[in-house]
Amino acid sequence: MTDELALPESGLIEDLPSRQFLRGIFHLLFGREPVVDDDDWYVQQLESGALSPRQLVEWLTNSPEWTHGSPMTEFGPSLHYGRGVFIRSLPRARRILDIGGAALGDPSGALMLMGYPYAFDELVIVDLPSEDRHPLYQDESRPSSVETPQGRVTYRYHSMTDLSSYPSGSFDLVYSGQSIEHVTRRQADSVLSQARRVLAPGGFLALDTPNSRLTRLQQDAFIDPDHKYEYSHREMAALLRGHGFVIEQALGINYGGASVAAGVFDVAEVATERGLFHEIADCYLLSYVCRRPVGLHPGIEFDRAAWTVAGPTTLPARVLRRGRRLLGG
Repeated sequence: MTDELALPESGLIEDLPSRQFLRGIFHLLFGREPVVDDDDWYVQQLESGALSPRQLVEWLTNSPEWTHGSPMTEFGPSLHYGRGVFIRSLPRARRILDIGGAALGDPSGALMLMGYPYAFDELVIVDLPSEDRHPLYQDESRPSSVETPQGRVTYRYHSMTDLSSYPSGSFDLVYSGQSIEHVTRRQADSVLSQARRVLAPGGFLALDTPNSRLTRLQQDAFIDPDHKYEYSHREMAALLRGHGFVIEQALGINYGGASVAAGVFDVAEVATERGLFHEIADCYLLSYVCRRPVGLHPGIEFDRAAWTVAGPTTLPARVLRRGRRLLGG
């Protein structure tokens, strides 16, 4: 028995006899034995060379059982997977401004790391200098620019709340990934106003941020000590519309419907139900793709005026109603 289970001389799992390799992979991924019919078919494919060990793993990790059936235990990687699905869905853009998009240990930045698929002319990453960042996010490396297969990545070190150095209409896509919650509501108001200015008409704003409906179930304090405000879907949608954006896609990342219904956060549920979902209000992260409209639209401009009159210190869910009343709308 010892000889039968010993690793091959190479020390590589893929060099195990086909049946042992298959059994090990099924236990590792699914925590179970392969069913007999599958066992025989997969073994035949491996032994004939029709499938390599790597190809078999690709089949299994793209199977329905793995993608939405197997329980997940690691919450962080599951959220990264869901965010990656969102980022790969973003529109193609030539010039991109990524607000707060540095990635520790990867100079290409978070957008590239998470799978943005398109070539671009330039990706500008705005980030705080390391000494001004929370200790959790400090990084001594400060690249100025990086050449990647998709295009040049350029870094600018300053606060995301000041985009005054960028010309109006100079970007096709502004992305804010897990960053709007790191500034106050008043500062977020300024960030979105400036993001609209630097976008070309017809350009896109995309962002993702924690959903307070779920994070408040998870714990009473903010889920990150550097967070200043965590939004609900209603609040964030009002904030985006109040700045004249048309919301073209509003999807949740990692579904927690049973947690919301029970009023108790279930990490196993939210980790397992990974990906994008239409029930955005019941998901752990909120994600939006918005467009700056081309030309003037009276309804959109009225909402912008209402938001300006109401003021950013009002809770975002009530701003538009208050502003419309003040404007007589």
